[in-house]
Amino acid sequence: MLLTDWLHSRRVRYLLGGTALFFIVFALLRGAFLIGFADFDAMGGIGSERIVEAVGIGLRFDLRLAILMMLPVALLAFLPRANLVRCRAVRGLSRLYLGLAILLVLLLYVLDFGHYDYLGLRINSTILRFLGNTDISAGMLWQSYPVLKIAAGWLAASVLVLWAAIRLERRLLDRPARVTPTLSRAAVAAVALTILTLLGLIGRLTSINPSNPVPLRWSDAFVSGNSAVGALGLNPVIFIYDTIRTPQETFDRAQVAKHYETMVRYLGVTEPDPEKLTVTRQIGPQPHRLQFQRAPNVVFVMLESLGASRLGTFGNPLDPTPNLDRIAREGWLFRNFHVPVSGTAKTVWASITGIPDAARAESATRNPFISNQHTVVNALKEHRKVYAIGGSAGWANMNALIQSSIDGIELVEEGAWKSPNDDVWGISDLNLFRESSTLLKADAARRPFFAYLQTAGNHRPYTIPADNEGFEIRKPSLQEVQDASFQDVDQYNAVRLLDHNIGRLMEIAKRDGWFDNTIFVLFGDHNGRISRLPFMPPAFEQLNLESTHVPAVIYAPKLLKPRVFEEAASLVDLMPTVAGLLGVEYRNGALGRDVQLPAPEGERAVHVILREGAFPLIGAVTRNFLVQMNHDGSKATMHDLASKTPTDNVADAHPEEFARLAALARGLHETSRYMMYDNRRAAQ
Repeated sequence: MLLTDWLHSRRVRYLLGGTALFFIVFALLRGAFLIGFADFDAMGGIGSERIVEAVGIGLRFDLRLAILMMLPVALLAFLPRANLVRCRAVRGLSRLYLGLAILLVLLLYVLDFGHYDYLGLRINSTILRFLGNTDISAGMLWQSYPVLKIAAGWLAASVLVLWAAIRLERRLLDRPARVTPTLSRAAVAAVALTILTLLGLIGRLTSINPSNPVPLRWSDAFVSGNSAVGALGLNPVIFIYDTIRTPQETFDRAQVAKHYETMVRYLGVTEPDPEKLTVTRQIGPQPHRLQFQRAPNVVFVMLESLGASRLGTFGNPLDPTPNLDRIAREGWLFRNFHVPVSGTAKTVWASITGIPDAARAESATRNPFISNQHTVVNALKEHRKVYAIGGSAGWANMNALIQSSIDGIELVEEGAWKSPNDDVWGISDLNLFRESSTLLKADAARRPFFAYLQTAGNHRPYTIPADNEGFEIRKPSLQEVQDASFQDVDQYNAVRLLDHNIGRLMEIAKRDGWFDNTIFVLFGDHNGRISRLPFMPPAFEQLNLESTHVPAVIYAPKLLKPRVFEEAASLVDLMPTVAGLLGVEYRNGALGRDVQLPAPEGERAVHVILREGAFPLIGAVTRNFLVQMNHDGSKATMHDLASKTPTDNVADAHPEEFARLAALARGLHETSRYMMYDNRRAAQ
């Protein structure tokens, strides 16, 4: 009878009941995520059995979290004298712990739902980057979401769960004992609970080696290779813990050395040194440089949250970007252009340094040890240099990178503008363009300028300023905008407003006399959250490439004839390409290359990071294929971007191309991590 008597123990029943309660709560929250946030459109081509498998893995993670939450209570329950049955103070301590734990865990779920709704990613350690700018983060949340209602719901849910836990405690612990406590019964209960706890924490019955059990891991959720399916198998609390506790290395020198020969060819390093791992090269004036009497101005325009799928040029059925579409027709259009990784600070980093932001914990701009970088911008020695942003450049410490890396830069930000702030992101994009032109034209007759204009309007809370020079809001149906890749009508109008303001920028430049001698470089920051992409090849949605695939145009109608680049290109290539047009000599210790020069690797390939965090999913993408793999090179697959079933692994059908791109994917990633430290100005 000893084997069954332990089930009658009040404390055992309470611990099992508490675990069951929390598991039910977490399972219900998983169901809420599945119904309200799961991106089923991005799962096209994935069989239902894989989706069910991912959800099953997630439920096992939920059970692990429920057990972990009850472990401190178990300790209090089985103290020898003062325990949950005998001591009211211990029971009060247990209730206090449970109340705080429930509040924290449910808060993480709320943040996870919002994080996924906004970025399409489950919460992980990278969320800590937002704590570095709590004022701006809080302001954006307040202006974009019903914060008070969400907070009230969070508190109400926390109180409800705590009430259920306390009621369960009273029901099970306050009843009379059914068996007489003995040492043997306690031993049996301890052994049984320990076995059940270990099985629940390990999360699997297969592949258990008693001497070295392998628990269920986050990577098991991504067994399908599809990020949207993988998201169904993660538990936010477990995943954020896993990513925080993973050591964040700077770079792996052994891996850099292993791929050094591949990268020497890719970069065109003329004086390689395998011992020093030299990647720096000196680039001279190019024969394809423009002919001009006076050096042209250069204006970089970062288009906030604008993916390629938002443009009519790429097939968007609602025609939301007539100005950008015209610019694309009249300029150099890059049809297969990617940012290395999604994120505003990461885009600023890559566009200035020419290095993908391969940091695994936070954006590279937040690392004070690498903020002082060499940049090709400094090769424009005769140019006045201005960085203009409507809000604060202190977001993610971008100002440290800008001011430490660009010689003589004039950083113009919140507080320096005459226009009032429209929202948490500062002045409107239109006022940013107006005031920047006023600032630039005053000196333009004496010397050329390099200006970096960072927009912010196409970003929650999607403010439509009263002063917008004739912009009219449209109100198509929710179904229409979602079929055109927008989440809602507000996002659709925000893209239209951004396009409207780009049209006004060109008119302002003409009015103020600096349009004709200016090279405009317009590029998307990253894509916003996608609902559906029926007009794009399925690969962009199902392989998560929609987040990195952005529009890019070099526009100078008085200096350049229209041209379309079909080969893959990257954000890191923009500044070297401009330097090639201007015919300047420059030092390049980064990954970017002039797109007018032949690619030594053959079909041009660029680096992408499709999943951030401590365990990134990396890749090399061409105009035809994507090879993706875990950061350590495991689970490498190859995908045809034109296929109707792009999640199929076609590596066996293209063995040579797979081998080439697999080597490049790993080499590009490891070398990017190395370059962030090797390219420091202080290190030279």
